[in-house]
Amino acid sequence: MNAEEHSTRTLEVEGWQVRITSYKFGDEYHCTADNVSPGANICRTTGATRQEAEDAALAKAKAALARTRRFPAGA
Repeated sequence: MNAEEHSTRTLEVEGWQVRITSYKFGDEYHCTADNVSPGANICRTTGATRQEAEDAALAKAKAALARTRRFPAGA
């Protein structure tokens, strides 16, 4: 079995650049949200449709990044 319908896009969530990667594997869609700069995974989700999987990933990423503290450069 191979992944199909692969899609990647970058957007801003809570002031952070986030890459959303989704693909279809079997009968369900898988989605990963990661922080673009270091490439650290924020969350992984699945859904019956691409939109469902991406919406769940964005909601989880938004919640996680909203709790992340940012420090000014040089502090």
